[in-house]
Amino acid sequence: MATTCVPDAAAEANEQIRQFMAARTGRGLWPDEQAEYEQLLAAWAVAVRQAATTGL
Repeated sequence: MATTCVPDAAAEANEQIRQFMAARTGRGLWPDEQAEYEQLLAAWAVAVRQAATTGL
């Protein structure tokens, strides 16, 4: 199995999203949780973009 190199910031944001969603397994997100999820997702997207532009 190949290992993918993921920059620390993107990996950390991804882990936060995983933990957030795992804590809410089996139900939909409440409006305040949806907003928090969207913030986590935006942080992940920024980290991925930064990695792509810096070549990490």
